[in-house]
Amino acid sequence: MKQLMTGDEAVARGAYEAGVHFASAYPGTPSTEIMENLASYPEIKAEWAPNEKVAAEAAIGASIAGGRSMASMKHVGVNVAADPIFTFAYTGVNGGMVLVSADEPGMHSSQNEQDNRNYAKAARIAMLEPSDSQECKDMARAAFDLSERFDTPVMLRLTTRVCHSKGIVECAPRKEAPIKPYVKNVDKYVTVPAHSRVLRYAVEKRTEALREYSNNCEWNRTEYNPGTTGVIASGVACCYAKEVFGDSVSYLKLGFTWPLPDRLITEFCEKMETVYIIEENDPYIEDEVRRLGFHPHGRDTFPFTGELMPDVIRQSVYGSHRETIEYDKAKVLPRPPMLCAGCPHRGFFYELGKLKNVMFAGDIGCYTLASAPPYNALDFNICMGASLSAGHGAQTVFDLNKGCGTRVVAVLGDSTFFHTGIPSLIEVAYNNSNSINVILDNRITGMTGHQENPGSGYNAKGEPAAAIDLETMVRACGIKNVRVVNPNDLAAVRETLSWALSLDAPSVIITRWPCVLKRFSKEDREEFPDAFKTRVAIDPARCIGCKICLKCGCPALSYSPAAKQVVVDRNQCVGCGVCSQICPKSAIVEEEKAHA
Repeated sequence: MKQLMTGDEAVARGAYEAGVHFASAYPGTPSTEIMENLASYPEIKAEWAPNEKVAAEAAIGASIAGGRSMASMKHVGVNVAADPIFTFAYTGVNGGMVLVSADEPGMHSSQNEQDNRNYAKAARIAMLEPSDSQECKDMARAAFDLSERFDTPVMLRLTTRVCHSKGIVECAPRKEAPIKPYVKNVDKYVTVPAHSRVLRYAVEKRTEALREYSNNCEWNRTEYNPGTTGVIASGVACCYAKEVFGDSVSYLKLGFTWPLPDRLITEFCEKMETVYIIEENDPYIEDEVRRLGFHPHGRDTFPFTGELMPDVIRQSVYGSHRETIEYDKAKVLPRPPMLCAGCPHRGFFYELGKLKNVMFAGDIGCYTLASAPPYNALDFNICMGASLSAGHGAQTVFDLNKGCGTRVVAVLGDSTFFHTGIPSLIEVAYNNSNSINVILDNRITGMTGHQENPGSGYNAKGEPAAAIDLETMVRACGIKNVRVVNPNDLAAVRETLSWALSLDAPSVIITRWPCVLKRFSKEDREEFPDAFKTRVAIDPARCIGCKICLKCGCPALSYSPAAKQVVVDRNQCVGCGVCSQICPKSAIVEEEKAHA
Protein backbone atom coordinates (compact mmCIF):
# COMPACT_ATOMS: atom_id res chain seq x y z
CA MET A 1 0.00 0.00 0.00
CA LYS A 2 1.39 3.40 -1.01
CA GLN A 3 0.29 6.73 0.43
CA LEU A 4 1.24 10.37 0.00
CA MET A 5 2.54 11.47 3.41
CA THR A 6 4.36 14.30 5.10
CA GLY A 7 7.44 13.36 7.05
CA ASP A 8 5.53 13.77 10.31
CA GLU A 9 2.78 11.45 9.09
CA ALA A 10 5.40 8.95 7.96
CA VAL A 11 7.14 8.97 11.35
CA ALA A 12 3.82 8.17 13.00
CA ARG A 13 3.23 5.40 10.46
CA GLY A 14 6.68 3.95 11.12
CA ALA A 15 6.03 3.91 14.86
CA TYR A 16 2.69 2.20 14.24
CA GLU A 17 4.29 -0.45 12.01
CA ALA A 18 7.00 -1.03 14.64
CA GLY A 19 4.35 -2.01 17.18
CA VAL A 20 4.70 1.03 19.43
CA HIS A 21 2.55 0.87 22.54
CA PHE A 22 2.89 4.34 24.05
CA ALA A 23 3.63 7.85 22.75
CA SER A 24 3.74 11.22 24.44
CA ALA A 25 4.48 14.72 23.16
CA TYR A 26 4.06 18.43 23.64
CA PRO A 27 2.95 20.32 20.50
CA GLY A 28 5.50 22.47 18.73
CA THR A 29 6.11 23.22 15.07
CA PRO A 30 7.40 21.35 13.11
CA SER A 31 6.79 18.21 15.22
CA THR A 32 3.10 18.65 16.14
CA GLU A 33 1.56 16.44 13.48
CA ILE A 34 3.49 13.38 14.64
CA MET A 35 1.36 13.05 17.77
CA GLU A 36 -1.81 14.10 15.98
CA ASN A 37 -1.32 11.15 13.62
CA LEU A 38 -0.20 8.74 16.34
CA ALA A 39 -3.45 9.51 18.18
CA SER A 40 -5.41 8.27 15.18
CA TYR A 41 -4.12 4.70 15.67
CA PRO A 42 -6.29 2.88 18.24
CA GLU A 43 -3.48 0.40 18.97
CA ILE A 44 -1.28 3.18 20.38
CA LYS A 45 -1.82 4.87 23.72
CA ALA A 46 -1.04 8.41 22.57
CA GLU A 47 -1.25 11.51 24.75
CA TRP A 48 -0.35 15.16 25.02
CA ALA A 49 1.89 15.92 27.98
CA PRO A 50 2.10 19.24 29.86
CA ASN A 51 5.68 19.66 28.63
CA GLU A 52 8.50 17.83 26.85
CA LYS A 53 10.28 16.73 30.02
CA VAL A 54 7.11 15.00 31.20
CA ALA A 55 6.59 13.48 27.75
CA ALA A 56 10.11 12.03 27.75
CA GLU A 57 9.77 10.76 31.31
CA ALA A 58 6.48 9.05 30.52
CA ALA A 59 8.02 7.40 27.45
CA ILE A 60 11.01 6.32 29.54
CA GLY A 61 8.73 4.74 32.13
CA ALA A 62 6.83 2.93 29.39
CA SER A 63 10.13 1.62 28.01
CA ILE A 64 11.34 0.37 31.39
CA ALA A 65 8.01 -1.42 31.83
CA GLY A 66 8.66 -3.27 28.57
CA GLY A 67 6.67 -1.31 26.01
CA ARG A 68 7.92 0.36 22.85
CA SER A 69 7.57 4.11 23.31
CA MET A 70 8.13 7.43 21.56
CA ALA A 71 8.44 11.05 22.69
CA SER A 72 8.29 13.76 20.00
CA MET A 73 9.02 17.48 20.23
CA LYS A 74 10.53 20.45 18.43
CA HIS A 75 14.18 21.32 18.88
CA VAL A 76 13.79 23.67 21.86
CA GLY A 77 11.65 21.03 23.55
CA VAL A 78 14.68 18.78 23.78
CA ASN A 79 16.23 21.42 26.03
CA VAL A 80 13.36 20.78 28.43
CA ALA A 81 13.61 17.00 28.07
CA ALA A 82 17.41 16.81 28.28
CA ASP A 83 17.55 16.03 32.00
CA PRO A 84 15.84 12.62 31.84
CA ILE A 85 17.30 11.78 28.40
CA PHE A 86 20.92 12.15 29.51
CA THR A 87 20.34 9.79 32.43
CA PHE A 88 18.31 7.31 30.39
CA ALA A 89 21.29 7.16 28.02
CA TYR A 90 23.18 5.56 30.91
CA THR A 91 20.52 3.06 31.97
CA GLY A 92 19.46 1.93 28.52
CA VAL A 93 16.04 0.57 27.60
CA ASN A 94 13.80 -2.42 28.04
CA GLY A 95 11.26 -1.79 25.30
CA GLY A 96 12.66 0.31 22.47
CA MET A 97 12.45 4.09 23.02
CA VAL A 98 12.73 6.77 20.34
CA LEU A 99 13.10 10.52 20.88
CA VAL A 100 12.03 12.64 17.89
CA SER A 101 13.70 16.04 17.62
CA ALA A 102 12.23 18.30 14.92
CA ASP A 103 14.82 21.01 14.29
CA GLU A 104 14.08 24.26 12.49
CA PRO A 105 16.88 25.77 10.41
CA GLY A 106 15.79 29.26 9.45
CA MET A 107 13.62 29.74 12.57
CA HIS A 108 10.27 29.89 10.76
CA SER A 109 8.36 29.67 14.04
CA SER A 110 10.99 29.37 16.76
CA GLN A 111 12.89 31.65 19.09
CA ASN A 112 16.30 30.22 18.21
CA GLU A 113 18.12 27.99 15.75
CA GLN A 114 19.90 25.09 17.39
CA ASP A 115 21.35 21.90 15.97
CA ASN A 116 20.17 18.98 18.08
CA ARG A 117 22.60 16.57 16.49
CA ASN A 118 24.85 17.87 19.26
CA TYR A 119 22.47 16.37 21.83
CA ALA A 120 22.94 12.86 20.45
CA LYS A 121 26.70 13.31 20.59
CA ALA A 122 26.63 14.79 24.11
CA ALA A 123 24.24 12.17 25.50
CA ARG A 124 25.90 9.36 23.53
CA ILE A 125 22.70 8.01 22.04
CA ALA A 126 22.25 6.60 18.54
CA MET A 127 20.87 9.00 15.93
CA LEU A 128 19.10 8.62 12.60
CA GLU A 129 18.44 11.43 10.06
CA PRO A 130 15.86 10.79 7.32
CA SER A 131 15.91 12.84 4.13
CA ASP A 132 12.37 12.22 2.86
CA SER A 133 9.03 10.75 3.87
CA GLN A 134 9.89 7.16 2.93
CA GLU A 135 13.01 7.30 5.06
CA CYS A 136 10.99 8.88 7.88
CA LYS A 137 8.77 5.81 7.92
CA ASP A 138 11.59 3.31 7.43
CA MET A 139 13.93 4.86 9.99
CA ALA A 140 11.19 5.34 12.57
CA ARG A 141 10.33 1.68 12.24
CA ALA A 142 13.96 0.55 12.37
CA ALA A 143 14.81 2.81 15.31
CA PHE A 144 12.94 0.62 17.78
CA ASP A 145 14.85 -2.49 16.74
CA LEU A 146 18.10 -0.55 17.03
CA SER A 147 17.10 0.74 20.44
CA GLU A 148 16.54 -2.76 21.76
CA ARG A 149 19.54 -4.25 19.95
CA PHE A 150 22.01 -1.71 21.38
CA ASP A 151 20.19 -0.98 24.65
CA THR A 152 19.97 2.75 23.93
CA PRO A 153 17.38 5.44 23.35
CA VAL A 154 17.51 6.52 19.70
CA MET A 155 17.16 10.08 18.46
CA LEU A 156 15.29 10.52 15.19
CA ARG A 157 16.37 13.98 14.03
CA LEU A 158 14.15 15.74 11.50
CA THR A 159 14.15 19.25 10.07
CA THR A 160 11.26 21.46 8.95
CA ARG A 161 11.36 20.53 5.26
CA VAL A 162 11.47 16.82 6.07
CA CYS A 163 8.58 17.18 8.52
CA HIS A 164 6.29 19.11 6.20
CA SER A 165 7.18 18.07 2.65
CA LYS A 166 5.25 15.19 1.12
CA GLY A 167 6.34 12.06 -0.68
CA ILE A 168 5.08 8.63 -1.65
CA VAL A 169 5.48 6.15 1.20
CA GLU A 170 5.21 2.41 0.84
CA CYS A 171 3.43 1.20 3.97
CA ALA A 172 3.41 -2.19 5.62
CA PRO A 173 1.17 -3.88 8.20
CA ARG A 174 1.76 -3.34 11.88
CA LYS A 175 4.17 -5.80 13.40
CA GLU A 176 2.96 -6.45 16.91
CA ALA A 177 5.81 -6.21 19.38
CA PRO A 178 4.95 -8.09 22.57
CA ILE A 179 5.49 -6.11 25.75
CA LYS A 180 8.73 -7.32 27.27
CA PRO A 181 8.71 -8.71 30.80
CA TYR A 182 9.76 -6.24 33.45
CA VAL A 183 12.48 -7.55 35.72
CA LYS A 184 13.57 -5.44 38.67
CA ASN A 185 17.17 -4.38 38.12
CA VAL A 186 18.40 -1.80 40.60
CA ASP A 187 21.95 -1.80 39.22
CA LYS A 188 20.64 -0.81 35.77
CA TYR A 189 17.85 1.63 36.56
CA VAL A 190 18.70 3.27 39.90
CA THR A 191 21.30 5.89 38.99
CA VAL A 192 23.04 6.48 42.28
CA PRO A 193 26.73 7.34 41.75
CA ALA A 194 27.97 3.82 42.50
CA HIS A 195 25.78 2.39 39.74
CA SER A 196 26.29 5.29 37.31
CA ARG A 197 30.06 4.87 37.37
CA VAL A 198 29.65 1.30 36.16
CA LEU A 199 27.04 2.34 33.59
CA ARG A 200 29.39 4.99 32.22
CA TYR A 201 31.76 2.23 31.08
CA ALA A 202 28.83 0.37 29.54
CA VAL A 203 27.92 3.51 27.56
CA GLU A 204 31.45 3.69 26.15
CA LYS A 205 31.40 0.02 25.17
CA ARG A 206 28.01 0.57 23.52
CA THR A 207 29.42 3.54 21.62
CA GLU A 208 32.08 1.35 20.03
CA ALA A 209 29.43 -1.17 18.97
CA LEU A 210 27.33 1.66 17.50
CA ARG A 211 30.36 3.01 15.62
CA GLU A 212 30.92 -0.40 14.05
CA TYR A 213 27.25 -0.49 13.05
CA SER A 214 27.52 3.04 11.62
CA ASN A 215 30.37 1.96 9.32
CA ASN A 216 28.40 -0.98 7.94
CA CYS A 217 24.70 -0.08 8.12
CA GLU A 218 22.29 0.45 5.23
CA TRP A 219 21.64 4.07 6.24
CA ASN A 220 25.17 5.25 5.39
CA ARG A 221 26.07 4.68 1.77
CA THR A 222 28.29 5.96 -1.01
CA GLU A 223 27.37 6.78 -4.59
CA TYR A 224 30.37 7.16 -6.86
CA ASN A 225 30.22 9.17 -10.10
CA PRO A 226 32.97 10.26 -12.53
CA GLY A 227 35.33 12.93 -11.22
CA THR A 228 37.12 13.67 -7.98
CA THR A 229 34.63 15.96 -6.28
CA GLY A 230 32.53 14.54 -3.47
CA VAL A 231 29.67 15.71 -1.25
CA ILE A 232 29.00 14.49 2.29
CA ALA A 233 25.54 15.34 3.60
CA SER A 234 22.74 14.09 5.83
CA GLY A 235 19.01 14.56 5.97
CA VAL A 236 17.29 16.87 3.51
CA ALA A 237 20.63 18.49 2.61
CA CYS A 238 21.31 15.35 0.54
CA CYS A 239 18.26 16.17 -1.60
CA TYR A 240 19.32 19.79 -1.96
CA ALA A 241 22.83 18.75 -3.03
CA LYS A 242 21.56 16.32 -5.66
CA GLU A 243 19.30 19.00 -7.12
CA VAL A 244 22.34 21.25 -7.61
CA PHE A 245 25.11 18.80 -8.56
CA GLY A 246 23.20 15.87 -10.06
CA ASP A 247 25.58 13.11 -11.24
CA SER A 248 28.57 15.44 -11.57
CA VAL A 249 29.86 14.58 -8.08
CA SER A 250 30.06 11.54 -5.81
CA TYR A 251 28.05 11.33 -2.60
CA LEU A 252 28.41 9.98 0.90
CA LYS A 253 24.86 10.03 2.21
CA LEU A 254 24.70 9.75 5.99
CA GLY A 255 21.50 8.54 7.61
CA PHE A 256 22.94 7.09 10.84
CA THR A 257 24.84 10.05 12.22
CA TRP A 258 25.90 9.26 15.75
CA PRO A 259 28.38 7.86 16.00
CA LEU A 260 29.55 9.01 12.58
CA PRO A 261 31.14 6.30 10.38
CA ASP A 262 34.85 7.13 10.63
CA ARG A 263 36.09 4.40 8.31
CA LEU A 264 33.46 5.13 5.66
CA ILE A 265 34.26 8.85 5.76
CA THR A 266 37.99 8.16 5.50
CA GLU A 267 37.56 5.80 2.56
CA PHE A 268 35.37 8.33 0.72
CA CYS A 269 37.60 11.37 1.34
CA GLU A 270 40.75 9.52 0.27
CA LYS A 271 39.23 9.06 -3.18
CA MET A 272 38.29 12.72 -3.60
CA GLU A 273 40.37 15.81 -4.38
CA THR A 274 37.58 18.19 -3.29
CA VAL A 275 34.96 17.45 -0.66
CA TYR A 276 31.98 19.63 0.22
CA ILE A 277 30.20 19.13 3.55
CA ILE A 278 26.64 20.31 3.09
CA GLU A 279 24.86 20.55 6.43
CA GLU A 280 22.51 23.10 7.96
CA ASN A 281 23.51 24.96 11.13
CA ASP A 282 26.52 23.56 13.01
CA PRO A 283 29.64 22.00 11.41
CA TYR A 284 28.75 18.69 13.04
CA ILE A 285 29.93 16.44 10.19
CA GLU A 286 32.68 18.85 9.13
CA ASP A 287 34.31 18.77 12.56
CA GLU A 288 34.51 14.98 12.42
CA VAL A 289 35.93 15.00 8.90
CA ARG A 290 38.58 17.49 9.98
CA ARG A 291 39.33 15.39 13.06
CA LEU A 292 40.04 12.50 10.70
CA GLY A 293 42.70 14.61 8.98
CA PHE A 294 40.91 15.94 5.89
CA HIS A 295 40.27 19.52 4.76
CA PRO A 296 36.76 19.75 3.30
CA HIS A 297 34.84 22.86 2.27
CA GLY A 298 32.08 23.56 4.72
CA ARG A 299 31.80 26.70 6.78
CA ASP A 300 34.29 28.41 4.47
CA THR A 301 31.78 28.02 1.63
CA PHE A 302 28.24 27.76 2.98
CA PRO A 303 26.24 30.00 5.36
CA PHE A 304 26.29 29.15 9.05
CA THR A 305 22.60 29.88 9.48
CA GLY A 306 19.33 29.28 7.67
CA GLU A 307 18.31 26.54 5.28
CA LEU A 308 20.76 25.35 2.61
CA MET A 309 18.19 25.39 -0.16
CA PRO A 310 19.43 24.53 -3.68
CA ASP A 311 19.80 28.17 -4.67
CA VAL A 312 21.87 28.86 -1.55
CA ILE A 313 24.20 25.96 -2.41
CA ARG A 314 24.38 27.06 -6.05
CA GLN A 315 25.24 30.63 -5.09
CA SER A 316 27.84 29.46 -2.56
CA VAL A 317 29.65 27.09 -4.94
CA TYR A 318 29.18 28.70 -8.37
CA GLY A 319 28.50 32.33 -7.44
CA SER A 320 25.27 32.34 -9.41
CA HIS A 321 21.65 31.34 -9.06
CA ARG A 322 18.97 30.12 -11.40
CA GLU A 323 17.23 32.74 -13.48
CA THR A 324 13.91 33.84 -12.11
CA ILE A 325 11.35 36.53 -12.74
CA GLU A 326 12.72 39.92 -11.75
CA TYR A 327 10.48 42.38 -9.96
CA ASP A 328 10.69 45.66 -8.09
CA LYS A 329 11.13 44.55 -4.49
CA ALA A 330 10.48 48.11 -3.29
CA LYS A 331 6.85 47.71 -4.37
CA VAL A 332 6.28 44.63 -2.21
CA LEU A 333 4.98 45.75 1.14
CA PRO A 334 6.02 43.78 4.24
CA ARG A 335 3.23 41.80 5.85
CA PRO A 336 4.10 41.19 9.48
CA PRO A 337 2.14 38.52 11.37
CA MET A 338 -0.69 39.82 13.50
CA LEU A 339 -3.32 38.67 15.96
CA CYS A 340 -6.46 37.36 14.26
CA ALA A 341 -9.64 39.39 14.06
CA GLY A 342 -11.54 38.65 17.25
CA CYS A 343 -8.47 37.31 19.08
CA PRO A 344 -9.14 37.48 22.84
CA HIS A 345 -5.64 38.85 23.42
CA ARG A 346 -6.36 42.00 21.42
CA GLY A 347 -8.42 43.96 23.94
CA PHE A 348 -6.14 43.05 26.82
CA PHE A 349 -2.96 44.18 25.04
CA TYR A 350 -4.65 47.36 23.82
CA GLU A 351 -5.18 48.37 27.44
CA LEU A 352 -1.86 46.98 28.62
CA GLY A 353 0.07 49.00 26.03
CA LYS A 354 -1.32 52.25 27.42
CA LEU A 355 0.32 51.74 30.82
CA LYS A 356 3.32 53.89 31.67
CA ASN A 357 6.54 52.92 33.51
CA VAL A 358 5.78 49.23 33.05
CA MET A 359 7.99 46.41 31.76
CA PHE A 360 6.16 43.66 29.89
CA ALA A 361 7.67 40.17 30.28
CA GLY A 362 6.44 37.90 27.51
CA ASP A 363 6.46 34.21 26.69
CA ILE A 364 6.15 31.80 23.75
CA GLY A 365 2.77 31.95 22.03
CA CYS A 366 0.51 34.02 19.75
CA TYR A 367 0.71 36.83 22.27
CA THR A 368 4.38 37.41 21.42
CA LEU A 369 2.94 39.48 18.55
CA ALA A 370 1.96 42.08 21.16
CA SER A 371 5.55 43.34 20.94
CA ALA A 372 4.70 44.98 17.60
CA PRO A 373 2.66 48.12 16.91
CA PRO A 374 0.02 49.17 17.67
CA TYR A 375 0.29 47.51 21.11
CA ASN A 376 4.03 47.77 21.89
CA ALA A 377 3.15 45.75 24.97
CA LEU A 378 6.04 43.30 25.19
CA ASP A 379 9.64 44.02 26.20
CA PHE A 380 11.22 40.56 26.02
CA ASN A 381 10.61 36.84 25.87
CA ILE A 382 12.96 33.93 26.51
CA CYS A 383 11.44 30.46 26.54
CA MET A 384 8.34 28.55 27.61
CA GLY A 385 7.23 29.51 31.10
CA ALA A 386 9.98 32.07 31.65
CA SER A 387 7.80 35.19 31.74
CA LEU A 388 6.68 34.80 35.36
CA SER A 389 10.07 33.92 36.83
CA ALA A 390 12.00 36.40 34.66
CA GLY A 391 9.38 39.02 35.48
CA HIS A 392 9.93 38.33 39.17
CA GLY A 393 13.68 38.79 38.77
CA ALA A 394 13.20 42.06 36.90
CA GLN A 395 10.72 43.34 39.49
CA THR A 396 13.16 42.54 42.29
CA VAL A 397 15.84 44.72 40.69
CA PHE A 398 13.40 47.55 40.00
CA ASP A 399 12.39 47.47 43.66
CA LEU A 400 16.05 47.60 44.72
CA ASN A 401 16.47 50.69 42.55
CA LYS A 402 14.76 53.13 44.91
CA GLY A 403 12.65 55.76 43.19
CA CYS A 404 12.45 53.77 39.96
CA GLY A 405 8.84 52.80 40.46
CA THR A 406 8.75 50.50 37.44
CA ARG A 407 6.30 47.61 37.65
CA VAL A 408 6.45 44.34 35.76
CA VAL A 409 3.51 42.67 34.06
CA ALA A 410 4.35 39.09 33.05
CA VAL A 411 2.15 37.39 30.47
CA LEU A 412 1.77 33.78 29.27
CA GLY A 413 -0.92 31.51 27.83
CA ASP A 414 -2.87 28.71 29.47
CA SER A 415 -0.96 25.87 27.79
CA THR A 416 2.36 27.59 28.53
CA PHE A 417 1.30 27.97 32.17
CA PHE A 418 0.73 24.22 32.39
CA HIS A 419 4.01 23.61 30.50
CA THR A 420 6.47 25.34 32.83
CA GLY A 421 4.61 28.34 34.22
CA ILE A 422 3.50 26.64 37.44
CA PRO A 423 7.02 26.37 38.96
CA SER A 424 7.62 29.99 37.87
CA LEU A 425 4.47 31.14 39.65
CA ILE A 426 5.52 29.23 42.77
CA GLU A 427 8.79 31.20 42.59
CA VAL A 428 6.76 34.42 42.54
CA ALA A 429 4.56 33.40 45.47
CA TYR A 430 7.32 31.85 47.56
CA ASN A 431 9.47 34.97 47.33
CA ASN A 432 6.57 37.38 47.83
CA SER A 433 7.12 39.26 44.59
CA ASN A 434 4.90 42.21 43.74
CA SER A 435 4.91 41.44 40.01
CA ILE A 436 1.64 41.26 38.11
CA ASN A 437 1.16 37.90 36.40
CA VAL A 438 -1.34 37.32 33.62
CA ILE A 439 -2.57 33.99 32.25
CA LEU A 440 -4.26 34.41 28.87
CA ASP A 441 -6.73 31.53 28.90
CA ASN A 442 -8.01 31.09 25.35
CA ARG A 443 -9.18 27.55 26.19
CA ILE A 444 -6.76 25.73 23.84
CA THR A 445 -3.12 25.43 22.73
CA GLY A 446 -3.55 28.12 20.09
CA MET A 447 -0.29 28.82 18.27
CA THR A 448 0.54 25.24 17.28
CA GLY A 449 -2.89 24.41 15.87
CA HIS A 450 -5.43 23.86 18.65
CA GLN A 451 -4.16 20.82 20.46
CA GLU A 452 -5.86 19.90 23.72
CA ASN A 453 -4.13 20.73 27.00
CA PRO A 454 -4.73 19.97 30.70
CA GLY A 455 -7.22 22.82 30.95
CA SER A 456 -9.36 22.01 27.89
CA GLY A 457 -11.19 18.98 29.27
CA TYR A 458 -10.19 16.61 26.45
CA ASN A 459 -7.15 14.41 25.70
CA ALA A 460 -5.17 13.78 22.50
CA LYS A 461 -7.71 11.27 21.24
CA GLY A 462 -10.60 13.69 21.83
CA GLU A 463 -11.89 11.79 24.85
CA PRO A 464 -13.21 13.64 27.94
CA ALA A 465 -10.43 14.24 30.47
CA ALA A 466 -9.91 15.99 33.78
CA ALA A 467 -9.82 19.78 33.27
CA ILE A 468 -7.45 21.64 35.56
CA ASP A 469 -9.11 24.80 36.85
CA LEU A 470 -6.65 27.68 36.47
CA GLU A 471 -7.93 29.78 39.35
CA THR A 472 -7.79 26.81 41.72
CA MET A 473 -4.28 25.98 40.56
CA VAL A 474 -3.10 29.58 40.96
CA ARG A 475 -4.43 29.76 44.52
CA ALA A 476 -2.83 26.40 45.29
CA CYS A 477 0.51 27.93 44.22
CA GLY A 478 0.12 30.44 47.04
CA ILE A 479 -1.35 33.45 45.22
CA LYS A 480 -4.12 35.17 47.19
CA ASN A 481 -4.86 38.08 44.84
CA VAL A 482 -6.58 36.51 41.83
CA ARG A 483 -9.11 37.91 39.36
CA VAL A 484 -10.75 36.46 36.25
CA VAL A 485 -11.75 38.94 33.55
CA ASN A 486 -13.28 38.96 30.06
CA PRO A 487 -10.49 40.48 27.91
CA ASN A 488 -13.04 41.93 25.46
CA ASP A 489 -14.50 44.11 28.23
CA LEU A 490 -12.04 47.00 28.13
CA ALA A 491 -13.47 48.78 31.18
CA ALA A 492 -13.10 45.60 33.22
CA VAL A 493 -9.54 45.10 31.94
CA ARG A 494 -8.58 48.70 32.87
CA GLU A 495 -10.05 48.35 36.35
CA THR A 496 -8.38 44.98 36.92
CA LEU A 497 -4.96 46.25 35.83
CA SER A 498 -5.39 49.26 38.12
CA TRP A 499 -6.27 46.91 40.99
CA ALA A 500 -3.16 44.78 40.41
CA LEU A 501 -0.88 47.81 40.12
CA SER A 502 -2.16 49.09 43.47
CA LEU A 503 -1.02 45.95 45.31
CA ASP A 504 2.35 45.46 46.97
CA ALA A 505 1.96 41.68 46.74
CA PRO A 506 1.93 39.05 44.00
CA SER A 507 -1.22 38.96 41.88
CA VAL A 508 -2.61 36.95 39.00
CA ILE A 509 -5.08 38.06 36.35
CA ILE A 510 -6.73 35.33 34.29
CA THR A 511 -8.26 36.52 31.02
CA ARG A 512 -10.85 33.98 29.96
CA TRP A 513 -12.25 33.93 26.42
CA PRO A 514 -11.92 31.25 23.71
CA CYS A 515 -9.66 31.52 20.68
CA VAL A 516 -11.67 32.82 17.74
CA LEU A 517 -10.54 29.88 15.59
CA LYS A 518 -11.40 27.20 18.13
CA ARG A 519 -13.92 24.49 17.42
CA PHE A 520 -16.20 24.90 20.40
CA SER A 521 -16.77 21.99 22.75
CA LYS A 522 -20.08 21.44 24.49
CA GLU A 523 -18.63 23.12 27.57
CA ASP A 524 -17.50 26.12 25.51
CA ARG A 525 -20.98 26.60 24.07
CA GLU A 526 -22.46 26.53 27.55
CA GLU A 527 -19.93 28.98 29.04
CA PHE A 528 -19.74 31.37 26.05
CA PRO A 529 -23.20 31.18 24.43
CA ASP A 530 -22.96 34.57 22.69
CA ALA A 531 -19.37 34.38 21.48
CA PHE A 532 -18.74 35.25 17.82
CA LYS A 533 -22.40 35.45 16.85
CA THR A 534 -22.51 39.09 15.72
CA ARG A 535 -20.65 41.47 13.43
CA VAL A 536 -20.07 45.18 13.64
CA ALA A 537 -20.39 47.84 10.97
CA ILE A 538 -19.59 51.52 10.57
CA ASP A 539 -22.36 54.08 10.98
CA PRO A 540 -21.31 56.54 8.25
CA ALA A 541 -23.28 59.33 9.85
CA ARG A 542 -21.06 59.17 12.94
CA CYS A 543 -17.62 58.12 11.69
CA ILE A 544 -15.27 61.13 11.40
CA GLY A 545 -12.28 59.15 10.11
CA CYS A 546 -10.15 59.74 13.21
CA LYS A 547 -8.63 56.23 12.91
CA ILE A 548 -8.52 55.80 16.69
CA CYS A 549 -10.26 52.43 16.33
CA LEU A 550 -7.34 51.18 14.24
CA LYS A 551 -5.20 51.25 17.38
CA CYS A 552 -6.81 47.96 18.40
CA GLY A 553 -4.86 46.42 15.50
CA CYS A 554 -7.75 44.37 14.15
CA PRO A 555 -7.20 43.20 10.54
CA ALA A 556 -10.96 43.46 9.92
CA LEU A 557 -10.65 47.26 10.11
CA SER A 558 -9.09 49.47 7.44
CA TYR A 559 -9.21 53.10 6.42
CA SER A 560 -10.71 54.18 3.09
CA PRO A 561 -9.03 57.36 1.81
CA ALA A 562 -11.82 57.82 -0.72
CA ALA A 563 -14.59 57.74 1.88
CA LYS A 564 -12.36 59.24 4.58
CA GLN A 565 -13.85 56.69 6.94
CA VAL A 566 -12.98 53.34 8.45
CA VAL A 567 -14.51 50.25 6.84
CA VAL A 568 -15.19 46.81 8.31
CA ASP A 569 -14.42 43.60 6.41
CA ARG A 570 -17.48 41.58 7.36
CA ASN A 571 -15.76 38.37 6.22
CA GLN A 572 -13.26 38.78 9.04
CA CYS A 573 -15.29 40.49 11.76
CA VAL A 574 -16.65 38.25 14.52
CA GLY A 575 -18.16 40.98 16.68
CA CYS A 576 -15.80 40.90 19.65
CA GLY A 577 -16.74 44.53 20.29
CA VAL A 578 -13.26 45.82 21.16
CA CYS A 579 -13.22 48.43 18.37
CA SER A 580 -16.67 49.75 19.27
CA GLN A 581 -15.49 50.40 22.83
CA ILE A 582 -12.52 52.40 21.50
CA CYS A 583 -14.44 54.57 19.02
CA PRO A 584 -14.91 58.06 20.54
CA LYS A 585 -17.99 58.75 18.39
CA SER A 586 -19.86 55.47 18.93
CA ALA A 587 -19.69 54.98 15.16
CA ILE A 588 -19.06 51.23 15.35
CA VAL A 589 -22.29 49.39 16.07
CA GLU A 590 -23.75 45.94 15.68
CA GLU A 591 -24.39 45.21 12.00
CA GLU A 592 -28.17 45.11 12.35
CA LYS A 593 -28.25 48.50 14.04
CA ALA A 594 -26.08 50.03 11.33
CA HIS A 595 -28.77 49.24 8.76
CA ALA A 596 -31.71 50.15 10.96
